Order: sequence, then structure tokens, then C-alpha cells
Amino acid sequence: MIVGIDLGTTNSLVAYYTDEGPKIIPNRLGSHITPSVVSIDDNNIYVGDTAKERARLHPEQSAEVFKRDMGSKRVFKLGSKEFSAQELSSFVLRSLKEDAEAFLGQPVEEAVISVPAYFNDMRRKATKRAGELAGLKVERIINEPTAAAIAYGLYDGKKSSKNLVFDLGGGTLDVSILDYFSPILEVRAVAGDNFLGGEDFTKVVEDLFFGSNPILDREKLSMKDLAMVRKAAELTKQGVSKDGSSVMRVVIDGKEYTYKLTYENYENALKPLYDRIRIPVRRALTDAKLKLSDIDKVVLVGGATKYVGVRSFVGKIFHTFPSTDCNPDEAIALGAAIEAAMKDRAFAVKEVILTDVCPFTMGTEVCVDRGDGIKENGHYSPIIERNTIIPASRTKTFYTSYDNQTKINVNILQGESRFAENNLEIGELEIEVPKNKEGMESVDVTYTYDINSILEVEVKVNSTGRQYKKIIKGQYTDMTDEEIEARFKELSYLKIAPRDQEENKLVLLRSERLYEELLGNDRDYLESEIVKFEYALMGQDKRQIELLRKRLTAVMDEIEAGF
Repeated sequence: MIVGIDLGTTNSLVAYYTDEGPKIIPNRLGSHITPSVVSIDDNNIYVGDTAKERARLHPEQSAEVFKRDMGSKRVFKLGSKEFSAQELSSFVLRSLKEDAEAFLGQPVEEAVISVPAYFNDMRRKATKRAGELAGLKVERIINEPTAAAIAYGLYDGKKSSKNLVFDLGGGTLDVSILDYFSPILEVRAVAGDNFLGGEDFTKVVEDLFFGSNPILDREKLSMKDLAMVRKAAELTKQGVSKDGSSVMRVVIDGKEYTYKLTYENYENALKPLYDRIRIPVRRALTDAKLKLSDIDKVVLVGGATKYVGVRSFVGKIFHTFPSTDCNPDEAIALGAAIEAAMKDRAFAVKEVILTDVCPFTMGTEVCVDRGDGIKENGHYSPIIERNTIIPASRTKTFYTSYDNQTKINVNILQGESRFAENNLEIGELEIEVPKNKEGMESVDVTYTYDINSILEVEVKVNSTGRQYKKIIKGQYTDMTDEEIEARFKELSYLKIAPRDQEENKLVLLRSERLYEELLGNDRDYLESEIVKFEYALMGQDKRQIELLRKRLTAVMDEIEAGF
């Protein structure tokens, strides 16, 4: 069985294709959305809502927003254990895999996983490795906006159209322009910001809160208190609207601190983020050689686009009402499921031809002649430029730069700067050439980039015919199959929390966190309900446990609704 997975910064989802179209698979708690949060105790690893609640109480044993560090060397310390972002992501993927298997009643062995369009090669390979660590064969890495375009059915129209997908998720922004001419859906250009998303909108609320409560020193607060502020800021952000305001309340050391967030104040504080949003929009249009007026349809994707201010901002840019026909939280997972069906050649979607683009420029370092015999090293020569339709293969010829040169170093770079040192080095080849006069020996350098984000570099010495070849792997995340298997065994002792206990664990964690946030009569009232539920758990009567769990949940919903 093959599924489509949206591995998000804030939330993740899994979907599969049916005769009626793509469907979201609910997780073990019955929700379509699984928070991308991991928490660990002595015996279990928790993923999703349970981990999110536990993170409020035990932030030192929990991790979230780790997708932003995919492909990096950063180490996350959870209690006494250390993990990379890739490994933490594998726990989320493993949880989604288990939920899908339980729902479908059959093994799930393959997946199409979505990534931000602007993820570089290093980050994409880390995502693929995370899938492998979770026990999945990753059939394809698909760009999130492309998946969203598929979910929106942008390939179903009868006439040609130019579409822009605006994808603002929890941690990343992607802007993609797609051209449809039946039956081809062609990605024309992508641009984005890997460090701009809903989490940054939440941070703005936090900053406003601390600014209005100067007695609180953010630097001196505990991780637990900061987690509480973060939670309150998230709820406050969700509660603000054009016509009203939202009050943020946080209890720290027994004292309540408040901040009233109005739509106008929030929008003013968001102006720096809106300015950052304009940059990739402008870049995508420029790369596609289009004007704002050329765009026929704008579609919104990603949880952060549910905020009315974002929708209004996008509407003002394009002078049109953006389309929100699909649930912005679910669109990418649904599109990934359709793409999985395409791979699996499901009859209902096999007529769609999908093309994608390379989201970044790839090239090599060269020496340039500045004139008067002055040569300068360290310049960048693009070979495959960003937004080239893939799969693509491009060749450039380079010459020796001094007499009796015997070696040419081909540094394989990724980036947009004209200086080599400012770009990402993802590999290197050392080529031997015969001794000769300057410029008399040459090599043909061929880059071939496929739809699975694999780069093949071939270098041919033209005078001898000798060829060199290399498949590029991310220098920070490269793992052999043997290393993957060994690490998988190391991580196997960490078991996803048992299904039959997780609902109860989640309610207890939530009640414990809420108890710490309350004061006075509300705290006493909640404690009495917690005690009743704990007695039911001790009695092990399943019907009584379910009854009191629902009651305790209703009480907590009522309390939080009044915040």
C-alpha cells in the first residue's frame, strides 16, 4: 500500500487514494491532524497531541518545529537522549505509518512525502532518510505547492490557465506558479522562505505580550513558563478577527498576566513579515516572466492562511479573492495521495502529466579572466539554473587556466550567489588532465537532475575521453544503507505510546497543564474532576473510564473556551 504524507513543520497528515478520490486517514485519536511534536519519557516516545501536551509540562524532554533544521548538524537533546531533526521526523512518520496501517488494515510500505519547494538537496535527502528510518520506501519527494495544485484540481480545467499557489505553513513559505495546458500541469517557477511561517506569526503575539508586561523578563523565565506563553500566544492568535479582539492570559508563579490583542495592533506588528512575503512573490513572477495581471487564479494552502489578515493581504497583492475551496490544512496531503496514485497508475488519475522544476541553481566554481592577464578565482558558473523544468540535463565546457595544469577540481555547488563561497557545496570531483598550455585542455561537465531530487554529475576529459561520474548526496546527512539499518536498530527501543492508553494519557496531561494555568475556584473545580477520572482509571472499568474521560474533556473545553 502506498500513501501520501504531508510532513509539516507544525502538523503532519497522511492520506490515501480511493475510488471516490483522496481521503485523509485519521490518527489513533480520531483527528485528521497530527502535531509534529515529539516527547520522550523513560519508557515511551509520544508523538502528536499527547507529545504537544507533554511538551507544556516537560519541555526539556520534548521537541517541535524541528523540520526547520532538517539536513543540518543541529542536535536536539530530549532528557538524556540526543536526536537529529531527521530522526525526530522519522518518529512522526512512523506514527503516521502505524495509524494508516491500523485504519486500512494492511501494511503500508511506500509513501510519497511532500517538502517545501525551496528545500535544497540536503534537506530533501534528510527527509527521504527520515522516511527510511520510519520503515517506508519513499517513492518520491514532491514539492508542497505542486501537491496542493493537484489537490485543487488545477489540471481539470478545459482551458489553459496560469495559477499561483501561495503556501504558508507553520514554518515555511512557498510561492509556485503553474501553467496548465491540457493534459499537462507545468510548474513555471518556485520561490520561498524556509524560515517564515505561522510560528513567526505566533512569535509576534509573544513579543507584544512581553512588551505590554515589562515586569516579565523573558530571559529569566523557565522553559516551562515559556512553553505556557507560547501556548497562550497560539490560542490568542487564532482568536483574533477583523471585528474583534482576543485576550491572552498566562499564569506565572501564581500571578495572572494579560494582554488584549486587537486586529489593528496585530496587523501593524506583522508588517515586517508581510514585507518578507512580498519578496518570493516578486521573485516567482520575475522568474516566470509574468505580471500580476497574468495570474488567472490564486489558491491558498497551509494552516497560516486561515488567518483573515493573510487572506486580505494576498487579495490586495493580486487584486482578486484567493481560492480557499480546499481545507488549507489538508490540501497538501490530499495532493500527495493523488501523486502516489499517479505513481501507482490508478486509472482515475493516470492521464495527468505533471512537470516540476528545480528550485535552486546548481553549478561549479570557476576562475575568470578580468583582463590584462589578471585571473580571479572563486566565481560561480551556473549549469542548471533555478526553475528549469525537470528532469533536466545541461552541459558546459571548461578549460585549463594555466600552463602545465594536471588537475581540475569540479566543486559541485548549489545556490544563487555569483561568488562560490556563498553557495552550498554538495560534492566535489578531482579530474586529471594531460599537461598542456593554458586553455588547450578542456572538460565537459554535465549535470543531470531528476524528479526525485537526485543529481548526477559527469565529467569528460575531451582530449583523452576519460569520464568521471558521481551521484551527489548531502554532505551533512549522507548515510549508507548499513548506517541507516544500524541507526534504525538503535532507535527501535523507543516505542510509540500504546494506542489503548494514549487517549487517557492525553487527557491527564492536558488536565495537569490546565491546572497549572488556573487559579482559585476554577482550579478547585478542575481538580475534583481529575480525581474522579483517576479513580476510574484505578478501577479499570472501561465504560466508566470512557464516561469520565468525556466529562473531564468537556469541563476542560468549557474552561478554555472562557479564556
